Amino acid sequence: MDKLSFLNGVAWIAVFVSLLLAFFLLTVKTENKLANRLFAIFFILTAVDLSGFFVYDFIYGKVNLEVFRWTTCLIEMPLFYLYVLSVCYSDFRLKWKHLLHAIPFIVVNLVFVPRFYFAPIAEKLHFFEFHNQMPEMHFFLILVEVQYFFYIISVFLILKKYREIYLENYTNPSTSTYKWLFQITAVFLGSHTLVLLKGLLRYTDFNETFIWANILVGSVALLVTCWFVLKAMNHPELFRGINSKLQLAKDILPKENQAVAEIKDNQNDAVKTQIEELKQYMTQKEPYLDPSLTIQELANQINIPVRDLSVLINHYMDQHFFDFVNEYRIQKAMNILKNPSKKELTVLEILYEVGFNSKSSFNTSFKKYTNLTPTAYRNS
Repeated sequence: MDKLSFLNGVAWIAVFVSLLLAFFLLTVKTENKLANRLFAIFFILTAVDLSGFFVYDFIYGKVNLEVFRWTTCLIEMPLFYLYVLSVCYSDFRLKWKHLLHAIPFIVVNLVFVPRFYFAPIAEKLHFFEFHNQMPEMHFFLILVEVQYFFYIISVFLILKKYREIYLENYTNPSTSTYKWLFQITAVFLGSHTLVLLKGLLRYTDFNETFIWANILVGSVALLVTCWFVLKAMNHPELFRGINSKLQLAKDILPKENQAVAEIKDNQNDAVKTQIEELKQYMTQKEPYLDPSLTIQELANQINIPVRDLSVLINHYMDQHFFDFVNEYRIQKAMNILKNPSKKELTVLEILYEVGFNSKSSFNTSFKKYTNLTPTAYRNS
């Protein structure tokens, strides 16, 4: 009894925090309102899901409502998937076709219609009491797992493409969007794996273990939700989306060039000339000092199509735009660090001067190119 009371208390707190986070996301000022609304609805449904630990006391006899509550979990992952799209791509908009993501939710409720929703009350109660043995419930649970891992894999693929496009088109060292989304996707995967293992205990004789597993799952859900709250409050303007129409250099290249992608055409005089002109412009004009420089802005400055510049850097020079620009920033930082007349400048002042806007990003990039920290390089 004490364990159940503790579990109910944890669940109540988790539901409250989830609803609090949803309220925060709906009211905080941000440019990306769609993303916040999708995530807010996600947390409202999460609160509905977590309420299963104590909701029986309030809906006793209303089995229709409880079974319908079970099925709402099939809307959670589609919402998270759409949320990731809306965060990654600044031009993402909801369309009618996105309603197709609700098909599993509709199908499951239709499956429950004949032997549950339209059944006499006695049969409903029997179904509810022995639901773990019902084929409809088995179908529902299998569909939940298939759907969950389908969306998790889809999200990881979106993040992989987002990171590649970001590195080919932007130079802002802060990749907070990718890191945040990757972190929460990994947390969701770990949490769901725990829930899956807990669910398997339901079909065993380890009732005591099942109760403790429920307590563990409820506690993890509470901790994860609290982490979301702290993250959202500390970084209300966390994300910078990219344009979904941006292409990777490998997708811009003609098919025949892709077939010989490993054969670099640097011997081509026109390409070599473009590379030399680009390097000369970077050295003389120092556009990399702008911390928010993008490949589109650089293409405008040197007056060539952005597609051609993307292919030139990412394919012919075999570098991400991100690394290409940061290399110039690090080189300038190295020159300042070894200049005796500028020894009064702090590392923080130098990193801002060369185009970085984060000390951690500067240290990571500097060590990547020199195998030393900025301070160690200066001392050496």
